[in-house]
Amino acid sequence: GESLDKALKRFKKKFEKTGVLRELRSRQAYEKKSVARRTEIKHAVYIQNMHQEGTL
Repeated sequence: GESLDKALKRFKKKFEKTGVLRELRSRQAYEKKSVARRTEIKHAVYIQNMHQEGTL
């Protein structure tokens, strides 16, 4: 049934949703709570702006 491209795309989506790679990167080096919070807020603002512009 399914083409290789579609299967790969589906796998990538599921893999991203689990957050394994993000977790791995975050554990590479210690990040202070204040820095982590700042990064989180920055990301949230970015996502919010994208939603307002209608690109997401």
